[in-house]
Amino acid sequence: MTASLSDALVLFGVTGDLAHKMIFPALYAMVKHGTLKVPVIGVALPKWSLERLHKRVTDSLERSGGIDNQRTLHQLLSLFKYVSGDYDDPNTFAAIKNALDQARRPAHYLAIPPSLFEIVIKGLGAAKLAEHARVIVEKPFGRDLASARELNRVARSVFPEDSVFRIDHFLGKEAIMNILYFRFANSFLEPIWNRNYVASVQVTLSEDFGVKGRGAFYESAGCLRDVIENHLFQIVALLAMEPPAERDFGAVHREKAKVLRAMRPLNRDDLVRGQYAGYRREPGVAKNSDVETFCAMRLSIDSWRWAGVPWYLRSGKYLAETATEIMVELKPPPQRLFADSAPISGRANYLRFRLSPGAAIALAARVKLAGKDFVGDQRELYLSEEQPGEEPPYERLLGDAMAGDGALFAREDAVEAAWAVVEPVLKTHHRARPYKRGSWGPKEADAFIAPDGHWHNPGPKEASE
Repeated sequence: MTASLSDALVLFGVTGDLAHKMIFPALYAMVKHGTLKVPVIGVALPKWSLERLHKRVTDSLERSGGIDNQRTLHQLLSLFKYVSGDYDDPNTFAAIKNALDQARRPAHYLAIPPSLFEIVIKGLGAAKLAEHARVIVEKPFGRDLASARELNRVARSVFPEDSVFRIDHFLGKEAIMNILYFRFANSFLEPIWNRNYVASVQVTLSEDFGVKGRGAFYESAGCLRDVIENHLFQIVALLAMEPPAERDFGAVHREKAKVLRAMRPLNRDDLVRGQYAGYRREPGVAKNSDVETFCAMRLSIDSWRWAGVPWYLRSGKYLAETATEIMVELKPPPQRLFADSAPISGRANYLRFRLSPGAAIALAARVKLAGKDFVGDQRELYLSEEQPGEEPPYERLLGDAMAGDGALFAREDAVEAAWAVVEPVLKTHHRARPYKRGSWGPKEADAFIAPDGHWHNPGPKEASE
């Protein structure tokens, strides 16, 4: 399939929350920037009028930051058509084909529950709506290895792999893209970016809020499935991958997949699960629920570069801060030349990547204090990466998918390799430990990392430790 622009967008689930919160603002921005000029066919079960859909779009934009250009709003609304129908009814797809009119290269966006993916993909195939088309699928891509394989099989039976775009909005964030750039656009990292100099790596994605009324969803997912298996594994892949052989995103995908395949499958002792106080009182949550709202894991990558280096991943709800940070701790110098240079209670040199809130990169190094004695302190060299006018993730990813650019999307082999790592602990694991809201999770997580130091807890500001 040639990388031609899609000439229509078919938005399944147009009346849903995802469209309201994320997709409509992205479409508005695309119209504003001149990158969306094709028809948008909204599809959903409710028998709405086009006027009611327009009100829904307008409400979304007013809630997400306001409408700063009435002409852009009118242009966006003029692109919409609406098809009401059941996804397992062939007449719905016939109506979509009619609404597409002369469009021959549509992009079908499945902003719907994962349980409906197979029905819609098969419906598109049966209605001959998949030829020269693309399909955009929202995460989660399955809930275990078997379901991921089945979803990939169904998608492949209708669309070629390069026409399947698996959206993980995390990959569209500017700070995530900067990890790849920073690693391979600079030469000073490569000599130390290996098991000889790196003592450990930590990745923390923390949120200071709970499940926000999505208890029923979280009961079917949990922190491991919702955040770690996808978002944090993608960060690890970018940090641990080998340099791609060429400036080609296919090569980047291949190297990321190699990292995921080199990850050692987890066992129950590699995992600490936690549940915040009061979770069982959330609507839709079982009274005796063991679903984890916090998860910490120790990961091993069995590769030449990373053998023996522990990777600690952590994420959770109702933690002390909302932040995403990476801490790459380096080994101390081989000889203690200065009495204060060995990390007794503090850390050795480290690199710190702050992804949110606010993107930054910091390098910690010891510097001598003024005076006769050879004593010093560890300071951070701090580089802020905040840039005005950053493109929001959904605008970037939706535009890329419609242009056929798969650089920032998850690939089939990587999805299945990630599920293979967590498969052993999806059902066989220790019980979730309780923790207080506003803490950094259960105390067992601190004991878990103790052999290799202590957790780096992101602060509200970029202050160094």
